Amino acid sequence: MRLLLAEAEQLQSKIMAKVILKNLKKVYPNTEKKKKAKKGEEVKKTNLQITDEGVVAVQEFNLEIADKEFIVLVGPSGCGKSTTLRMIAGLEEITAGELWIGDKLMNDVEPKDRDIAMVFQNYALYPHMTVYDNMAFSLKLKKTPKDVIDQKVREAAEILDITEYLDRKPKALSGGQRQRVAIGRAIVRDPSVFLMDEPLSNLDAKLRNQMRAEIIKLRQRIDTTFVYVTHDQTEAMTLGDRIVIMRDGFIQQIGTPQEVFDHPANLFVAGFIGTPQMNLFDAKLVKNNDKYAVEVGGISVELSEDKQSRLNANNVAEQEITLGVRPDHLTLCENGIRGTVDVSELMGSSIHLHITAEGKDVIVIVPTNGAAASFPMGSEVNLTFGGNVAHVFSKETGKNLEW
Repeated sequence: MRLLLAEAEQLQSKIMAKVILKNLKKVYPNTEKKKKAKKGEEVKKTNLQITDEGVVAVQEFNLEIADKEFIVLVGPSGCGKSTTLRMIAGLEEITAGELWIGDKLMNDVEPKDRDIAMVFQNYALYPHMTVYDNMAFSLKLKKTPKDVIDQKVREAAEILDITEYLDRKPKALSGGQRQRVAIGRAIVRDPSVFLMDEPLSNLDAKLRNQMRAEIIKLRQRIDTTFVYVTHDQTEAMTLGDRIVIMRDGFIQQIGTPQEVFDHPANLFVAGFIGTPQMNLFDAKLVKNNDKYAVEVGGISVELSEDKQSRLNANNVAEQEITLGVRPDHLTLCENGIRGTVDVSELMGSSIHLHITAEGKDVIVIVPTNGAAASFPMGSEVNLTFGGNVAHVFSKETGKNLEW
């Protein structure tokens, strides 16, 4: 009976786990002594804005996370993603703005009362406790009945395949096993919101791939809201329903992985999302007979119909642009942009060619299709691309001119 009541209470508290961040801002006091800048020199600290209040780590952060959605915050070190996550968790004070979980304003609510669970990068396990006790600890603090604790711990251990390690101490486990325990400790709390701060960054590449697959399976089994922080764009692309790309405390773009890959909002997103990163050329956007085309390296490529309509809708004028084309969208041809091969990397099913073209370092992915291919250093090649895969960015602002 107690078990049923406990489960009923949890279901009641988990009815809605929508998370809303309205104009969230975080400012850290600037404790460093102000340095006098030399004439014409600007004093900066990791590109973050420094005001009279202090160092602005996060600002104008607006995001609505749907119930049971998996959101990934991604960006380079120092962009404010972990700070944002810690504000949701209550581990960082919110300088300005509002944080809502469900229909409750959480700005001044204690972390323990937010119905969230957090998995840290460094596991944060108690070394003197067994795996079982580590996982059960938060439930014991809540004075949860022993039979409920035992059921929850064993269920979580089964989900994560760590049942055989329940009697071991953390020091007897590998990095991947410790991270599973940390995730298990969060699962048993049955939180409304699951927060994960770079949980895989301490693992080697092979284990990271395995754990990424495990997190996808885990998400399907524990139907709750996830907010996940990473600097690894591969994790972001494979895990998130939507991803939030951040830079210097600001949101650069929010969208599904496919949206941000196909339609990057600006040059930063274009360079950050995609491996290898997008090639950029100096080019010109021209308009002939109401049709837009890009001119680069002596060739002219007419843009696709959907790109035409978006550029026309924005009434974009002819101008010098930065043209972006992804490495797997460039193809070799007889007459095109001329380039010289610098390095040829055989990657198994494809060859990555590093080419100097139009004064730029360009990467082209050439599928081998099982056939032998050779591109000696110094050999000349010609490149082209389709009008559906060309991205046109403003030279002045770096913004995608289609949006």
